[in-house]
Amino acid sequence: MFIIGELINGMYPNIALAISSRDKKAVQHCALEQLACGADALDINCGPGSKDPLIDMPWLIETIQEVTDKPLCLDSSKPQVIKDGLKACKNKTIINSTTADREKLDILIPLAKQYKSKLIGIAISKKGIPQNKDQRLELAALIITYCAEKKFPVEDLYLDPIAMPINVAQAQARDILECIREFKILSEPAPKTVIGLSNVSQGLHAHSLINRTFLTMAVDYGLDSAILNPLDKKLMDSLITAELILNKNIYCDSYLEAYRKK
Repeated sequence: MFIIGELINGMYPNIALAISSRDKKAVQHCALEQLACGADALDINCGPGSKDPLIDMPWLIETIQEVTDKPLCLDSSKPQVIKDGLKACKNKTIINSTTADREKLDILIPLAKQYKSKLIGIAISKKGIPQNKDQRLELAALIITYCAEKKFPVEDLYLDPIAMPINVAQAQARDILECIREFKILSEPAPKTVIGLSNVSQGLHAHSLINRTFLTMAVDYGLDSAILNPLDKKLMDSLITAELILNKNIYCDSYLEAYRKK
């Protein structure tokens, strides 16, 4: 599975402080720590506390690129922040994210093509969060269709069904899992799938247990990628073991260590 580390986000106090004080070492430590624990890419989000994300996003990108050439996932709801971030990127990139709204797709698909970036499309629109599987599939199909019209390669598209907190949308959890499987039959070639894992347990006490249980189930449904906390060792061990049981990795007695050394 392609793991995107979630921790370089201004919603976390340590990163918010690092951004405001321009503490490069704190950001770089967070980046390298996530990569050492199994992240394949790093999500970068200035967070709600950023006074000027148009400046903060390029600073974060340049800071991280000083210590790694791993892909960067540019996370913002503001297209101009994404655009300015892409200009600063030397690493491979993922745009996180576009909704199914045409005005958003009209901006972000051309940017993804221009910068040879992968793109995350979330099954949501200005009408709000979908309430069932059929609504999610409809929005995903709209995104795929528009990508095809704009000649953006669908194999570079990641579709996110929008994981919802269990305590407010428990009945939707099965729909979200089924969407992971069904998104892949909407087109040929198939899009990839991704979830923001922490959304599942947002505000809950047993967040680590809920996250790792949901993730192992999602792996069986064919999930390709997840934005998560790679420093959660139990979570990563569960993921590695799930993929082993599904015959995606070769068994050895030290399979956890072997996976981390890949």
